[in-house]
Amino acid sequence: MRAGGWDVVDSAGGSELHALKAPPSTAPAPVSRAVTLLTVVHGWKPDAERWLLSVFTHCKADFEAVIVDNSGDERIAGWLQGRAAERLRSIRLDPPLGFAAAVNAGIDAAAGQVVILFDSGVDLTGDAVSPLVNVLSDPSVVVAGPYGLRGQGMAKEFAASPGPEVDAIEGYCMAFRRADAQALEGFDPRFQFYRIADIEFSFRLRDRGGRAVVVPNLPLEKHEHRLWEATDPKERQRLSKRNMYRFLDRWGNRPDLLVGLQGARRAHF
Repeated sequence: MRAGGWDVVDSAGGSELHALKAPPSTAPAPVSRAVTLLTVVHGWKPDAERWLLSVFTHCKADFEAVIVDNSGDERIAGWLQGRAAERLRSIRLDPPLGFAAAVNAGIDAAAGQVVILFDSGVDLTGDAVSPLVNVLSDPSVVVAGPYGLRGQGMAKEFAASPGPEVDAIEGYCMAFRRADAQALEGFDPRFQFYRIADIEFSFRLRDRGGRAVVVPNLPLEKHEHRLWEATDPKERQRLSKRNMYRFLDRWGNRPDLLVGLQGARRAHF
């Protein structure tokens, strides 16, 4: 069933069949760009408007903005249709998909050599894009961003870290090469809920031999994280646990990918 693009997902109301990927696009090929700024919109149109304004105000690179409309809201679809422009494209997912599958639809559609994934609640207040593109000119770096994580002695618990080298980059703002993401077939589409999906993706990128690097002091402003606030606390705990178990099934026995543990071993010996 998974080979056919479907998976059975347990929800609070029982088991449901979910698509793991968006249908192939029939849109003409876009103009190639240096970087694609990507966000997934699950609702909350004012956030998307604010993010889009910040992108067009502050980005200095050869960029395009791609918005994946995963809201199922006709009003947002109509707004995006009316905003179409040379450097702005939108992809509507109807019906909406899980978080990872929605991100993958954006990666597949991207025309940039570099993709920077943003949460729509994170705005640019200056040129945050150029430093991220620049750090990826180092072939040893496979993922970069301002918000890094390191495992706390094991892969079960992660905490914020200033880096510079970290275990994972948070999906609030994470930059990677599109070619690297496509070689991995993107995010793991079984992550229907957003939590841990960014950590798992970082580990898969790093498993190919690259580094995750924090780029500090980027001109960004974080606002309310809508998906977190909109999800019932018991349900988000259940979904987060399920995603962590999925992550541990694959990476729980890979201490070699924990940067802090590697450093401790080097210091000990």
